[in-house]
Amino acid sequence: MCTAATYQTKDFYFGRTLDYAFSYGEEVTITPRKYPLPFRSMGKLDDHYAMIGMAHVIEGYPLYYDAVNEKGLGMAGLNFVGNADYKEPMAGKDNVAQFELLPWILGQCATVKQARTLLEKLNLVNTPFSEKLPPAQLHWLIADRHGCITVESVKEGIRIYDNPVGVLTNNPPFDQQMFQLNNYMNLSPKPPQNRFSPKLPLQAYSRGMGALGLPGDLSSQSRFVRVAFTRMNAVSGDSEAESVSQFFHILGSVDQQRGCCEVDHGSYEITIYTCCCNADQGIYYYTTYDNHQITAVDLRHGDLDAGDLIRYPLILGEQIKRQN
Repeated sequence: MCTAATYQTKDFYFGRTLDYAFSYGEEVTITPRKYPLPFRSMGKLDDHYAMIGMAHVIEGYPLYYDAVNEKGLGMAGLNFVGNADYKEPMAGKDNVAQFELLPWILGQCATVKQARTLLEKLNLVNTPFSEKLPPAQLHWLIADRHGCITVESVKEGIRIYDNPVGVLTNNPPFDQQMFQLNNYMNLSPKPPQNRFSPKLPLQAYSRGMGALGLPGDLSSQSRFVRVAFTRMNAVSGDSEAESVSQFFHILGSVDQQRGCCEVDHGSYEITIYTCCCNADQGIYYYTTYDNHQITAVDLRHGDLDAGDLIRYPLILGEQIKRQN
């Protein structure tokens, strides 16, 4: 399972956690402007926006989990198992495979508004990348500094939702996740007040009781509520260090530890990586399960007119700074 979020101070930030039982060998990957992006039914983009993100590269094709392009538009795909539905190709539509959607959008769109226009013609098709890689069941968060949307391909067709909380997790569908927030409208970062009964002398019995009642389990619905509350109430300065640090703290509220979420006998979901991208500056920050030091890769330090992908293997081992 996964959680994606946005955050804005002076700059706009976009990122996510990837929670899974194992890694596919993903790398921070820069796709330069002139690196050819072929599409199974839509020809090829020979010239497009450069992008940086986390990808599993196969046969020279970047299968992005999340990315931000040079114009500041971000996009992430999250598991949507049991609800995602892809179609057969349709005449008069842009027939794009699930694994092609992220480069299709980020390669051509500078804003959420432009992405909405492109999505109006979209038909997400069930074409697999290969026999060994069937279509992943996903839905997507797309955002820039001016807006945020959630995109879902379900049996009824493409659904595009305005996303006022700037957060996405997994199931249920996004409109149901948003509706569930009604159950938590009494949550507050302030100390709790006695609303149980005026006949009882109830009181806050210690410091640190803000957000009393915030769900703490690892289900996607609870993670949605937790990150939405944390993100909507987060406070930090405008500096890069403060903003990035706060973003990692926001997503840290749903960090998954090995042993707490068993998906098979002896197999556990963990937070394989957490990322935060300064979308305005094109700086991609990440941590991994075994490396809590923040590592940065700058999109603009690469040759954005190069003809090859620029790839950075993840630094996985814990890095501890000793003071004595």
